[in-house]
Amino acid sequence: MAVLSSAQLDDLIRDTEREMLALIATVEGPRTTELYDWIRYHLGLDADAKRGKRLRPLLGLLAYRSITGEHERALPGASAVEMGHNFSLVHDDIQDGSPERRHRPALWTMIGLAQAINTGDALFTLSRLALHRLTEIGFSAERVLALMRLYDETCLALCEGQFLDIRNADRSDWPAVDEYFDMIGRKTAALIAASVQAGAMLATEDAALIEAFRSFGWSLGIAFQLNDDLLGIWGDEAATGKEPSDIEARKKTLPLIHALAHGAPADRARLAAILAGTPSPAEVAEARAILERSASDEFTRSRAHAHRDEAIACLEATGAIDEDAMARLRMIVTSAISA
Repeated sequence: MAVLSSAQLDDLIRDTEREMLALIATVEGPRTTELYDWIRYHLGLDADAKRGKRLRPLLGLLAYRSITGEHERALPGASAVEMGHNFSLVHDDIQDGSPERRHRPALWTMIGLAQAINTGDALFTLSRLALHRLTEIGFSAERVLALMRLYDETCLALCEGQFLDIRNADRSDWPAVDEYFDMIGRKTAALIAASVQAGAMLATEDAALIEAFRSFGWSLGIAFQLNDDLLGIWGDEAATGKEPSDIEARKKTLPLIHALAHGAPADRARLAAILAGTPSPAEVAEARAILERSASDEFTRSRAHAHRDEAIACLEATGAIDEDAMARLRMIVTSAISA
């Protein structure tokens, strides 16, 4: 079975980036160049920039290609997804006080809060203008309107998920396991699911096929987030490029939530005491040992595996025709669990 090569995937990403740059060029004027320079900076489209993985538009293009055998007509939808994702990142960095994004200064640290908020808003608007491009290249107004509804519902889910995440961070108590899954479903899985669903919606009107792709994206999104939770505590910095700092930062991720709810009474009390302050390196190691005694790593990993397997089952149920694209989607799923 053939698989799209890394170079071919890079072509899909470059095509998406060209689509974004072309859209920016249609609206940029001499008095607003600086605004669009900021947008290009955040998107990683300035010179010698580190780009993001472009996972979400890539998934949508692969879904479209797996049904139609080509990807070019879906590029406006892919660019909308990537710009929509990035508008949320501009605002996330402000809300979290994060000084860096992709190993560079976060936009708000360079241009101030007011201009960064406005730049995020501009990115959101550009993402919707990208969807209008679909009408220009021949998609029906009815199909584009359905896609816009999906996009708006997804953006609302992102805002709801961010609300829950911020509220959890501000609370002194810890959320329950089911509350955590509700939050990551809205904040993480919703956009990945919508990205895949959008690609399918542009390719077919088969409701069952579209739903299978949406379910695939949803399960994949949950698996990705749970894998991140594992890497945030047990990850290898040399492999991931990020220090596993979730315990030190007291991030309310699934392993910690599970241990606080299901560990032995003495372990729960000690872990709560460690997380009440800023843990020292010795306390981080002690907390990690408590998580392992509580089988919180295995609980998180088993849930991630379950969602990974569900994603593969949904993908196989599509019966899509382009085996190169399907094989690459399978590889993305199987690589989702690395922790």
